[in-house]
Amino acid sequence: MSSVVVIGLSHRTAPVELRERFAIGEAKLGAALGALRESGLAREAVIVSTCNRVEIYLATDQDPPAAFAGLRRFLSNFAGHDGALEAEAYTLAEPQSLRHLFKVACGLDSMVLGETEVLGQLKQAYEAAVKHHATGPKLNRAFQRAFNAAKHVRTHTQIQRGSVSVASVAVELAEKIFSSLEDRQVLVIGAGDTSEKAARALLSRGARSIIVANRSHERAVALARELGGRAVTFDDWFKEFVAVDIVISSTSAPHYILDRQKLEPVMAARENRSLLLVDLAVPRDIDPAVNFLENIYLYNVDDLQTIADDYLRQRREEVARCDAIIEEKLRDLMESAARRPNPPDNRPALEQPS
Repeated sequence: MSSVVVIGLSHRTAPVELRERFAIGEAKLGAALGALRESGLAREAVIVSTCNRVEIYLATDQDPPAAFAGLRRFLSNFAGHDGALEAEAYTLAEPQSLRHLFKVACGLDSMVLGETEVLGQLKQAYEAAVKHHATGPKLNRAFQRAFNAAKHVRTHTQIQRGSVSVASVAVELAEKIFSSLEDRQVLVIGAGDTSEKAARALLSRGARSIIVANRSHERAVALARELGGRAVTFDDWFKEFVAVDIVISSTSAPHYILDRQKLEPVMAARENRSLLLVDLAVPRDIDPAVNFLENIYLYNVDDLQTIADDYLRQRREEVARCDAIIEEKLRDLMESAARRPNPPDNRPALEQPS
């Protein structure tokens, strides 16, 4: 009787330099599934390849040790890698392989605990395997139950509550202050990595336009072009304050570039409309005293990190509840498989698409 095994490399076990060598993109997927078929390793297979993990799930008739040895050879040959992957690759047999699949689907094995992007990636990997006729009753049942477990975790726990990165916390604060980000204008002062991520996230939530100012005007122009916004010279950024709603500042200035004395008349000209100031710079760009002005909301990088850390702590407190759900769903799957080990499935495993 076949069983489910998995071999993989992830952010926990292998550096990106190694993971990228084993990445199996969409263009290579059909060939990889075909090579698995020809190797005789698998009755069924799903390949998951993302920036943080490369995993192969198999339903195989082979004993796990033999299957793992074959999978290591397959991965090394397919990637043109000479190493044996003994240290970097993890191998799991039932029930640990199924438990791992459930944890991945629920975001418990992710770099950012509880994130949901991996569930979409897992669904895409499964759908691609179905498209290539590479799945059968064993993996179909396992992946459907994993997706069900992820839905249950999402609706019955707080594991996905709150934002756990500085950039996403900034966006969450903006949405709380302005209710909606539709038609909001954003000024980015200094084109750092975190400020760029925050600007992109604000755009994705509906912000109308991005204005970029940087000491290197060429960098400002390049980033503004990427964001569909406009660039202004570094000497002119303050002129934008009357119109903008959100300011993200991340310069390398050794002193405050914005203080209460400078901002007070601008707020009067704005008729005291709310202004969110996100200071990501170290040393800080914005004098904390501006917080005493009416309708000014100032957060520095430590404020944002404290909020993110608190959310992460809350997420970690939910892990035990998530694990309990996973164990319940895993037990249901194992009992179902024991009652009906070979449910009908008319799709031949690893058949090439017509």
